[in-house]
Amino acid sequence: AESCIFGYTCGNDVSERDWQKNDLQWWRAKGSDTFAPLGPAIAVGLDYRKSRLQTRLNGEVKQSQFLSDLIFDPATVVSFVSQYVTLLPGDVIYTGTPGTTSAMKAGDVVEVEIDGIGTLRNKVVGS
Repeated sequence: AESCIFGYTCGNDVSERDWQKNDLQWWRAKGSDTFAPLGPAIAVGLDYRKSRLQTRLNGEVKQSQFLSDLIFDPATVVSFVSQYVTLLPGDVIYTGTPGTTSAMKAGDVVEVEIDGIGTLRNKVVGS
């Protein structure tokens, strides 16, 4: 499965916790427009195990861990997902976070930085 992975990028898997708690399904809480920003680049050939992920909320470090701390490595995730979903070139799979998450509010600035890729920076806006 590792040979099927084109590259790696930063992603912010945004969730609206009230919707997640109150809706019967999580599709709205996880899949609304602007809830899955990606970037700033795709790193091809990156050894993700040597890369540190750092997440900052308004400049304060909330998470700082090596991607080798992921519960499941990317190849295992791709292998599992491909048993149930047809994967095509260009598909994106979020691996989940190797650490904690933080609540955000309108006006906050979230930065997701991975060594060898760069920094994804987004401002949180209200609905």
